[in-house]
Amino acid sequence: MDESVESPFQLDTRGEFSFPENHKYDAGYGLTEATIDYICDAKGEPDWIREFRKAALRKFNEMPMPYHWAPEGIRNVDFDAFRYYLSHGAQPRKNWDEVPDEVKRTFERLGVPEQERAFLAGVDAQYDSETAYNNMREELSKQGVIFVNSTEGLKEYEHIFRPWFGKVIPVGDNKFSALNHAAFSGGSFIYVPKGVKLQQPLQAYFRINSASMGQFERTLIIADEGAELMYMEGCTAPMYDSSTLHSGVVELVALKGAKIQYVTVQNWATNVYNLVIQRGLAMEDAEIRWIDCNLGSGLTMKYPAVVLQGRRARGEVVSISLAHDGQVQDTGARMIHAAPETTSNIVAKSISIGQGRASYRGEVTVLKGMQDCKNNTECDALLINAASRTDTYPAITVNGNASAVQHEASVSQVDEEMLFYLQQRGLTRAQAMSLAVNGFINDLVKEFPMEYSVELRRLIDLEMEDSIG
Repeated sequence: MDESVESPFQLDTRGEFSFPENHKYDAGYGLTEATIDYICDAKGEPDWIREFRKAALRKFNEMPMPYHWAPEGIRNVDFDAFRYYLSHGAQPRKNWDEVPDEVKRTFERLGVPEQERAFLAGVDAQYDSETAYNNMREELSKQGVIFVNSTEGLKEYEHIFRPWFGKVIPVGDNKFSALNHAAFSGGSFIYVPKGVKLQQPLQAYFRINSASMGQFERTLIIADEGAELMYMEGCTAPMYDSSTLHSGVVELVALKGAKIQYVTVQNWATNVYNLVIQRGLAMEDAEIRWIDCNLGSGLTMKYPAVVLQGRRARGEVVSISLAHDGQVQDTGARMIHAAPETTSNIVAKSISIGQGRASYRGEVTVLKGMQDCKNNTECDALLINAASRTDTYPAITVNGNASAVQHEASVSQVDEEMLFYLQQRGLTRAQAMSLAVNGFINDLVKEFPMEYSVELRRLIDLEMEDSIG
């Protein structure tokens, strides 16, 4: 990757700005059945969704918090302190000129229109609880591709959406999946028909603009037999004195021979709790690939997973996480080999700065009777100074025969002599540290689309400047 290459669009990299609230709908604080009734009425949802949400709420209230294994910061989450639905209206605009002014100014500052024109096949821009703008190139619609928000997907394409909704990640999977099932709003629904291969990516952009906001987007992507697509998402939020909650659910379904690539570059403010469940189901000869970059947020818990359901299915997670002072990046991956001759690969790199803490949690399981399965797991951590911390929690279970599973992990620290050498040649200490960090992750950054790799390097440069300042 040539570091001199400039992105064709210029983002407000941190997104540390906000505009005054001007919402038509506000469900208030806390999640109750009355809150769900308010959301359903505002969105005009059918009765089955209302009942579905209320059943999920009961499950959420019944299930315990994962205090026995989760990072200590999870104890600080107060679910009654968040607002569960804020919206200008549930109907997204298809024409950019029709987007409300403050929403339009936000996304223009983030570069979304430029991205769409430059290299995207379609874009979905969510502002607080709802998609404000959704559009896709006409030629894809003619091929039968569907790219709408989840609300529209449930209403207009129920026959495709509903059979897979909550099937990859069930309501009772964990407490946070139950929370999302109860309060979900926004997110994307994508269906790519048999044999259709998208040459340009689809993108979603998730923006939290309001204080004490809870954002619960729900994304479902279905790639039919032989279909291929890349989906990219970006996330930002301004810094507020109060905490903000982001608790999304992403379900991927790759049918026979299909390929899905899901790319995330998140840069939440440090007041955000980022609790995300992401899982894909790969059928025979299918491939699901997660490319995941986590910066920002006070606490992130995210472990992209692939269930290898069909023979010769392939799954991969490539991830980068960076934890600064006061941040915990608890990330990892899960691979479930549920069919023979399946292959998985996990490559994770984490950087800890100051008193930041980065943890990797990995689970690889080869189910009973599954033969000729292969997994490779690599976990590398870089400590910027003596106060930073990293932890690795691998779990490998092999119940099948003739399978090969390997795991390796390394921890290193930035070499002070190298930093001194670079400073003697005219670089600032921040520039020298940026060079060291970018060298550490360079092999993985090459896997990102060009536009995102440029932004990622820019974000890392800013993090290094902050670590010095």
